[in-house]
Amino acid sequence: MSSKKAEQKQTKLASYVMLASVVVLMGGSWLGGQLGLPVRYAFLFDLIAMAGFAFAMITLFRVWRARQQDGE
Repeated sequence: MSSKKAEQKQTKLASYVMLASVVVLMGGSWLGGQLGLPVRYAFLFDLIAMAGFAFAMITLFRVWRARQQDGE
């Protein structure tokens, strides 16, 4: 697989992870409010979403650095 294809695949993965993180964050907040869950579950959903965002940002940074090295 070419480097460009691998970069596109990583970028697509990062976008899916960001979308899932937003769904977890918003869905978890809504569900917690509807079910009357304790606040610690809201923090759990927040931590899961932050981990997803961190993964996506690290992945996108790595793709950006690879493109910088390729001269694009």
